[in-house]
Amino acid sequence: MVLAAGLGTRLRPLTDDRPKALVTVAGRTLLEIALVRLRGFGVREVVVNAHHYAEMIVAYLAAHGNFGMRVEVSREETLLDTGGGLQKAAGFFLEQSNEPFLVHNVDVISTIDLARLAAFHREQGALATLAVAEREASRLLLFDQAGQLCGRRAKKDAEAELVRPAEETQALAFAGIHVVSPRIFALMGEEGAFSIIDAYLRLAAQGEKVMAFRADGAYWRDLGRPESVAAAEKDIQSSVAGL
Repeated sequence: MVLAAGLGTRLRPLTDDRPKALVTVAGRTLLEIALVRLRGFGVREVVVNAHHYAEMIVAYLAAHGNFGMRVEVSREETLLDTGGGLQKAAGFFLEQSNEPFLVHNVDVISTIDLARLAAFHREQGALATLAVAEREASRLLLFDQAGQLCGRRAKKDAEAELVRPAEETQALAFAGIHVVSPRIFALMGEEGAFSIIDAYLRLAAQGEKVMAFRADGAYWRDLGRPESVAAAEKDIQSSVAGL
C-alpha cells in the first residue's frame, strides 16, 4: 500500500494545485518513484489511498497504464490517517493470500532493501516490522534489546512512554516503510481516523511482536517540505540517492 492521502500542507505551495503524490522530484512524481521502486522488488498489486485531488491521481495512473501493475485507488472522503487508511483498504489485502504486505509513505524516498525487510519480517514471525534507523527525528520509537517495540518518545530528551517493560531501550526513527501481517485487521479495535503507530503500540503492549528492521546504511529522505524536495533533486542528480 502506498499512503498518499495527506493534504501535503507542509509542501505548499507545491501542493496548491496537486496532491503531494504528484509533486515532482528530478522530473518524476513521488508516486512514480514509489511504484517503480516497488515493481523493481517484484510487487505487482498495489492500493493507493487518496483524498486531496484524488481525481488527479486516478487520471495520472490511467495515463501511465498503472506503471505495468494492478493499482487500486482507495478514496477517503475524510482523512483517515495511516491506521484508518490501512483499515479501509483491508479488503484489498484479504482478497489476496495470507501473505504479508508492504506499506510505503509516498513522500519518502530511500534505497532500503525491501526484499531483506520482507524476509526479516517472515523470519521473525512478526505482526509488523518497521524500517528504522538511528538519526535525529521529532518522534522516536523505543525498542528493547530483542528489537521489539516497547514505547516511544516525542523528542530526544523527552520522557519515554513505555507500553511494556524493558531493561534497556534504543530510540530509533521510523522510515515510513513497514511490512505487515494481514492478521492485524482482526486485531484493530480502532475506528475512523487513527495512527497506525498508536495501534502498533497498543498491540505491542498486548504482547504482539512489532519488530525493528535496521536500515542505518541506506539512503533515506522525507520529502515533506519544499526544501527537502530540492535537496532530493540534488541527491538524485549527483547519484547520491542511488535512485
